[in-house]
Amino acid sequence: MVTVLTDTDTDTDTDADADRARRVAEQVPDPELPMLTLADLGVLREVTMTPEGTVVADLTPTYSGCPAMSEMRAEVAARLKDAGYRRVEVRTVLDPPWTTDWITPEGRRKLAEHGIAPPGPAPRPAPGPVPLVLSATRQVVPCPRCGATDTEETSRFGATSCKALWRCRACREPFEYVKEI
Repeated sequence: MVTVLTDTDTDTDTDADADRARRVAEQVPDPELPMLTLADLGVLREVTMTPEGTVVADLTPTYSGCPAMSEMRAEVAARLKDAGYRRVEVRTVLDPPWTTDWITPEGRRKLAEHGIAPPGPAPRPAPGPVPLVLSATRQVVPCPRCGATDTEETSRFGATSCKALWRCRACREPFEYVKEI
């Protein structure tokens, strides 16, 4: 979103207000992965200020139908209002869609630090026809506790739709894994 201002004297003030509002919104924790902020997770897309003084925060869900979106929107709005912004609009932006590549290096570090294996690079479809693969592919997911690569998936579904359950054969500890999207 581009903010068009007619008064150049307010341009600097508006930019400073938008930067301050972004810093506030960046601190909102993800409701499902509270060790991450919305900025760490990459769902906080943009924070701008309209010429009329409305803060506009754009969020992108991790996947369609994410049940945490309403909580994220409400918390971003509440934090911005608590910071003194009277007019706040929180929008859901779907294009481009979120991928796990948007998780910041800091976010990946925090996931591993909390025993959750961060995702690898998101799959990118090749141009042209999609090849049919009949054999199972072996995915290597390092254990976030001991670093061993001798791990196995125990359930494709974890506590949330974006995670799977894995187990390390070396240290025998179970762990969650954020799936690539």
